[in-house]
Amino acid sequence: MNQNPYTLVFGKEPSENISRAAQMVDILDSFTADPALQQIYMITSVRGSGKTVFMTEISKELAKRDDWIIVELNSSGDMLLDLAAALASEDTLARLFQNASINLSFFGIGLEVKNSVQITSIQVALSKMFESLKKKGKKVLICIDEVVSTEHMRSFAGAFQIFVRQELPVFLIMTGLFENINNIQNEKNLTFLYRAPKVELKPLNIRTIADNYKKAFSVDDTVALDMAKLTKGYSFAFQVLGYFTWKYDSDYEKALPDFRQYLEDYVYEKIWSEMSSADKKLAYGIANVPSGKASDIKKFLDIENNQYTPYRDRLIKRGLIDGSQYGYIRFTLPLFEDYVLFNYME
Repeated sequence: MNQNPYTLVFGKEPSENISRAAQMVDILDSFTADPALQQIYMITSVRGSGKTVFMTEISKELAKRDDWIIVELNSSGDMLLDLAAALASEDTLARLFQNASINLSFFGIGLEVKNSVQITSIQVALSKMFESLKKKGKKVLICIDEVVSTEHMRSFAGAFQIFVRQELPVFLIMTGLFENINNIQNEKNLTFLYRAPKVELKPLNIRTIADNYKKAFSVDDTVALDMAKLTKGYSFAFQVLGYFTWKYDSDYEKALPDFRQYLEDYVYEKIWSEMSSADKKLAYGIANVPSGKASDIKKFLDIENNQYTPYRDRLIKRGLIDGSQYGYIRFTLPLFEDYVLFNYME
């Protein structure tokens, strides 16, 4: 039997992947314009929506170009030091920095230049490194996955703002949950992030998912469409349903129990634990009103509009509900209403 082309691993680029071509082209065009239209993008969405894979696709596309250097950073570490170390670890770049008399020995990076003064500020060191790269026509893309508002992250963001003001060729893509991105934006010294474009990943195209399933499992149009609609365009659900349907020899109905359990155990339980009691109450109302009509949800919960609106808005921003149709809200995640009904406790 051939290898399963779908994956259950978060963040791994699967063999069967549906690209978000339009959003990717927008970012690539913005970064590669002369001059660049933007130098930072923040990608946010609910867990399992493909943020990491989307960022990886962009970085791989830019890595094909000779003038781009890609660096991945972890927001829990000393990001400025890690960035300098990553750049200096490349032999070609190391020689470039040595020729520019950039002495990084103070930081223990190992790039020592004789007869030159040690640089003792990592921010100054990076400015000089980026300046030398600029003279060679090089650009640096920094990728940070699942950002959180740590002291290191705040220091990095403050330094990045300075690099941009210095017109240095440095670019940034960050992925994160809405609340984590929001926490970073709310830092009083990082107000420039409010102006940074935020890309909210929308559901995958249902027709494209159906075409993928039809080809992978040799099913007819009706079955493929039923499978696609079951995922609601949720990226992780697309992978999970495909994975277990493959396991059950293309019988998606046999895969449904595993599909449901995997979503609940590996995604919904975590999402539910992060919701406030008021969030959960509104979710319970949505789960009990199949029509999704807002007035019926408020009536069911016996709440006024001022008790409804702020929590609706928060769940929309977190990517858990869709409020695009006026007067209606619905869950964006497949089978999430069933999970809510079984787990809600007043």
